[in-house]
Formats: sequence, C-alpha cells, structure tokens
Amino acid sequence: MANSTSASLKLTVQQTGENAGTWGQVTNTNLLILEQAIGGYDALSVASSPTALTFSNGALSNGKNQVLKLTGTISGNVIVTIPNSIEKTYIVQNATSGAYTVTFKTASGSGITWSATDKGKKILYSDGTNIEEGITSTGSLITQNITTSNLTVTNSTNVSGITISDNVTAVNNITTTGGDMVDQIGEIRSVPINSKTSAYTLLATDHGKFISTTAAVTVPPSVFSAGQTVTIYNDSGSSFAITKGSGVTMYWVQTGANADRTLATRGVATILCVGTNTFVITGGLLT
Repeated sequence: MANSTSASLKLTVQQTGENAGTWGQVTNTNLLILEQAIGGYDALSVASSPTALTFSNGALSNGKNQVLKLTGTISGNVIVTIPNSIEKTYIVQNATSGAYTVTFKTASGSGITWSATDKGKKILYSDGTNIEEGITSTGSLITQNITTSNLTVTNSTNVSGITISDNVTAVNNITTTGGDMVDQIGEIRSVPINSKTSAYTLLATDHGKFISTTAAVTVPPSVFSAGQTVTIYNDSGSSFAITKGSGVTMYWVQTGANADRTLATRGVATILCVGTNTFVITGGLLT
C-alpha cells in the first residue's frame, strides 16, 4: 500500500515496506513539520492580495507555522487564505502598514478581519470550513470575556471598552490618580466628613459619610435604602438628640427599642438602613 498524507499538516503517513532506506529522512521531515505547527514563526509579506498560504505534502510550508506575522505596506484591503479542510490553530499579528483591512480566512469559507486601524494579535482556529476567533488581544491585554461597559482605558494599553491612563482612570464612579482611589463621595480609604453647627436633617448624599455636628440630627423617611449608613459625631460640649422623622422606625441595637436617641458629648453613633424607612442605631455614649 502506498504512503498517504495527513489531512491538516500534510505529514507523510508511511506504510509498511515503503521508503526503504529513506524512512528516517521522511520521519525527520515529519518531526520538523510538527515542530513548525507547534512553535514555528514566519513573517509573511501580504502586500499582494489574495495571499495564499501553502500546505505542501510532506514538506515545511508557511501555512503550517503556529505564529504568523503579516507584514508589508498594503494599498488596499487584503485577504490571506489557507486551503479548505485544514484544521489548525494560529496566533496571527497584523503588522502591515496602511489603513486597510486584513482578512484571514479559508479559501472558500469565512474568516476574521482586522479593521483598518487594528494592528493587534489574534488567536484563531480553522474548523476545516471557516476561520474562527478564539481569544483576541490588542497590544498585550486579552479582552475576550471581559465586560467593560462602564470602564474605559487609554494610553499605555488600549483594550475594547477599557481605558488605562497613568495609574488607572475609570469612568462611572471611581477614578485613581497617583495611587488614590476616589469615588463620587471622596477618597475611598477615608470617611468623608460633613460638618454642621446647627440642627440638621440627613440627606441622601450623606450615605457613607460621617456628620460632625454640634446640634440635633433628624433621620428622615424616604431618603435612604437598605445597606446605606451614616455616622454621627457629637463635636460639642453637650448632648443632643438623634430624632426619627415621620414614619421612620429606628431600633437601638442595645435593647431593640424603637425610639429617639441621645448622643452625649464626643459620642459617635452609626445609623444603618435595613429596609424602607427602617434603621438600626449603635454607638458609644448613646442612650
């Protein structure tokens, strides 16, 4: 029976009794092809289009490399093809010059296209019919399976939907500059202060803050939601009241009683919203 050729890498499949005296040479070539498929690299000019990668039977061929760097100055959209029926994985970089698209596909099937400005690397595979994308990267960051609808990153690394500038600048509510993380309230490793010197009714914007005050505080209804907190510090020489607004329930952690509370001089109380218009209060020098 005569030798045959493998479907994807075009290795020589030797039959018993074939290649007398040259078996070792054919085997060595097969091993070199396998090495090429596992770790081979080729910088391939694709200035002309279409550019067809080769898969010669029983020989090293540019289409068998694991890593392909597509180069050349292109003056129009470029198509690079591999033969039909090949099953193989690739790491492909679009390193061409020129603002045109580059498409990597099978001869008769579909493929993956780099945009005119995309010069990144892609991990691709052929299923024998089409070229599909496995994991994509732009620059050095892998982006597939990262949801970044509210985060943008620019400068040193640009990934779809993410922007990194200096340390990190994130849109929505958190930014970092020079190592400091700041959200819409303030620097997140410190508790923002809201100083008052007269009677004060808490506002929704007081969530996550502490109120340094010398006068009474009222906890209003329909302002806070479950999980939000406010801390109150008595910065005066006398006690003052922490009063429930109309329709507010405020349980004291020490007894479970629902009532207004008194915060003594230099005392601290934390109020936690646990449900609609329902709070628990705890602290030191609180009665």
